Amino acid sequence: MTEGNFTDYVKIHVQSGKGGQGSAHLRREKYIPKGGPDGGDGGRGGHVILVANSNMWTLHHLKFKRHLRAGHGGAGSKSTSTGADGADVYVDVPLGTTVINTETGERLKELLEHGEELIIAQGGKGGRGNNHFKSSTNQTPRYAQPGMDGEEGHFTLEMKVLADVGLVGFPNAGKSTLLSVITAAKPKIANYEFTTLKPNLGIVEYRDHRTFVMADIPGIIEGAAEGKGLGHYFLRHIERNSTLLFLIPADADDIKEQYNILLDELKRYNPELIDKDKLVAISKSDMLDEELKAELKEQLDKDFKGIPYLFFSSVAQQGLMELKDTLWGMLNGESVTD
Repeated sequence: MTEGNFTDYVKIHVQSGKGGQGSAHLRREKYIPKGGPDGGDGGRGGHVILVANSNMWTLHHLKFKRHLRAGHGGAGSKSTSTGADGADVYVDVPLGTTVINTETGERLKELLEHGEELIIAQGGKGGRGNNHFKSSTNQTPRYAQPGMDGEEGHFTLEMKVLADVGLVGFPNAGKSTLLSVITAAKPKIANYEFTTLKPNLGIVEYRDHRTFVMADIPGIIEGAAEGKGLGHYFLRHIERNSTLLFLIPADADDIKEQYNILLDELKRYNPELIDKDKLVAISKSDMLDEELKAELKEQLDKDFKGIPYLFFSSVAQQGLMELKDTLWGMLNGESVTD
């Protein structure tokens, strides 16, 4: 999925360097006419290495540079001198990047810690020089090993946004507005579906200078789990969130039905998602007067037994502190009450 400079999926082709040729040099100096073999080994080829970088948030830098090639190892030389190693290629990727072998489909690793490295293509070994092959029966070997070829392959990089809380809801449920109000993030906001075409991250400032990270995941539509619309590109980001905040607008025809549809999409994509902590937040609640809110609460008490819910309004700045208190409690194992 891409928009602007945000890219969370790329395919790359990599090739490591070939090992250097071993040397077949024979020592010949003025007073040592038969000095024997002194050929050095070839240097190893360069590796292609992925490095997790916490300061990065996109794979956009690989969008137009998908072919990565490391340097070849240098040849060995006289006096058993080893050739120089080929130059390694280091590629920074954001935390939460999964590396997949495109040809086999094997998931090799998820890079989750800053500085974590993964060699995806190892450089070829350098050939051994003729110094290694001398023996009592062959004191002047005139041959050396060639360097080994490097590795070549195609890899898919997928990034999953790292956040504490993931906002889940249909398009135009008010997720971007909420994120813009309680964090410093500035997502695009408009009154039409699919305003958000990329995950937006924001840091929520809580009491006593404590913080947690919230992600506005683009709106889910029915059939997202089957790849309808942009579903698959968005749903994988939710896998990284420890708590799911379901946003349903107060003017929805049936709040429980919308919740069930959202939950079903998550379940069909990955059944493990429904085991995460969940909170239902009724957005745009400033549209309700006290009588309507009381009626709605009575119905929601029946519909959401065991699932915490609350009302809030981003525009009217209502219920936002209660929302942050509840989320903080869920993230830190504190009790949550309806």
